Order: sequence, then C-alpha cells, then structure tokens
Amino acid sequence: MNKEEIRVRILGEIEKTRQYIIDYKENTQPIAPENAIGRISRTDAINNKSVAEAALRKAEEKLFKLNGVLTKVDDENFGLCARCKQAIPLGRLLMMPQSLYYVQCFH
Repeated sequence: MNKEEIRVRILGEIEKTRQYIIDYKENTQPIAPENAIGRISRTDAINNKSVAEAALRKAEEKLFKLNGVLTKVDDENFGLCARCKQAIPLGRLLMMPQSLYYVQCFH
C-alpha cells in the first residue's frame, strides 16, 4: 500500500471518528429532572450518559492522534517499527495511531 492510499485511509478514519464524536455528544446531553421517565429508567439514562462520555473522550483522543499521524505520512520512517524496522500493519496504525512498534516488538 502506498503512502497516498494510507493517507486516504487515515482521512476516512478521521471522518468516521468525527461522526462518532457528534453522536457521542448527542448522547451526553444533560438528563432533565422534569422528565417523568421513572427512577430506574432515569438511572439507566444516567449510566448510558456516563458510558457515552467515556466513549467521547476516547474518540476525541483518537481523533487528535489520527491528525498527528496524518502529518507524518510523508516521513521516511512512517509506519516502520521503531525497534525492528518492519512495517506496522495499517489496521494497527488506524486503530492505535500512536503505535511506534510492530505487534511482536510491543511487549
């Protein structure tokens, strides 16, 4: 896979992550106390909101890292393991943009 294809894949992942952020933000809106949804349903809604807030933080962090990786695509050693110099699989770079190591070298 050439660097332009990688750039396109990273841009696609950035767009997908931005959409997740929009969705998570919608799910983290305050829960109005005047809503007559019942105590258990309200508790579920509050728990769901907490889960969405955690997912939002992770998505925002991933977006930040993807944007950083995008600026490094043209670097000579982009996508090569810092230890063994093997190519880091694209899937790993997209899921964990901060990856500097090939999976076997990570441990």
